[in-house]
Amino acid sequence: MKTLNLISRLLDYPADELVENLDELTRWVAESSDIDTALRDKLLAFISYFERMDALDWQSEYDGLFERGRQVSLHLFEHVHGESRDRGQAMVDLMARYRSAGLALNERELPDYLPTYLEFCATQGEAATEWLAEVSHVLALLAARLREKDSPYHLLMDGLLQLSGVEVDVPALQQRIAGEEPDDTPEALDKIWEEEAVSFSGTQGSACDQLTMRPSETQRRDGQPLNWVNAADQAAPQHRASME
Repeated sequence: MKTLNLISRLLDYPADELVENLDELTRWVAESSDIDTALRDKLLAFISYFERMDALDWQSEYDGLFERGRQVSLHLFEHVHGESRDRGQAMVDLMARYRSAGLALNERELPDYLPTYLEFCATQGEAATEWLAEVSHVLALLAARLREKDSPYHLLMDGLLQLSGVEVDVPALQQRIAGEEPDDTPEALDKIWEEEAVSFSGTQGSACDQLTMRPSETQRRDGQPLNWVNAADQAAPQHRASME
C-alpha cells in the first residue's frame, strides 16, 4: 500500500532527500485515486506546513519533538511495555515476524520503530488493516499528545487511525492526557538519563539512524498480527472496519 509507505517516510527523520521531493509527493497525494478526501486533506496539510519551513528548522523541530522524552516516542513498545522485561521478548517476537516475511533490518534498527512497522504493514495486502488496528491504541495516544503539543504530526497519526478502521473516543482521550506532566524539560530529561539503559538486539540509534531496508517482492502477505499487550492506561479500540 503506497499510502502507508508515504506516511512511513513522512514520519521518519526529514533527511534532505525527503525535503527535496515534497513537490512530487504533493502531486502524488493530490492525484492518487487510492486516497479518500479526508485522508488526502490531512496529508496535504502536513506536507504544506513543512514545505514552508527551512530544512534545518524542520530537522530541529523533529529532534526536539521525538528525541526528547518518551511521551511521543515513535517506538511502539515504549508505550506498551515501557522498560520492562516484556519489551525485550516483544522485540524478539516482532523481529521474527519481520524475518519470516523477508524484511531485513540493520543492526542499529529496532523493530518497534513506527516507520519500520508501517513499511512492513504496507506489504501485507488486506491484512494491513489488522496490523494497524493492533497498534491503534498507541496511534490514538500519539495523536492526542501531538495535538496537545500543537504539532502537525498529529495529522499523520489521525490518518493512520483512519486507515486502521478503529474508532477512538478522542475527547475522552484528550481529557485524560491533558494533565500529563511534560517529559521533555531539563529536569525530566535528567531523570530519564539516570535510569538504567536497556539494550535488545543492538544499539539503539536516533531517528536519523532508522534506515529501513524495504521488503522484497517475495515478502509474504498472509501474516497474522501479533498479540500486543495494551498498557493499562491506553485507550481501547471500539471496533474495527475495512480499510476502504
